[in-house]
Amino acid sequence: MAGMSFMWLVYQIIYIAIFVTSLFALIEALRTPAPAYEAMDKQTKKLWVILLGVGTLISLLAVVSGSGMLTFLALIAALVFIVDVRPAVRGAGRSDGPYGRW
Repeated sequence: MAGMSFMWLVYQIIYIAIFVTSLFALIEALRTPAPAYEAMDKQTKKLWVILLGVGTLISLLAVVSGSGMLTFLALIAALVFIVDVRPAVRGAGRSDGPYGRW
């Protein structure tokens, strides 16, 4: 029984980490202006907010229920946003020089 309890705890930690990652990505998607997505050719803000919102909800349900097969899809969507989309749209519209701000 102790092994089962340990595995449950490990999965709960993973689900919480996925929820926090998804929530961070959702907040960043909401904070970014819509024209930045189109300017950097990264789909639309509406699509990203829907994807990340659904992913955040799925990961929250996994934390509450203790099981969730789709949480890893939520993690994939959040990581794609954080690694690819967020850096691109954060740089949209900036007039920095090649070496950063002065």
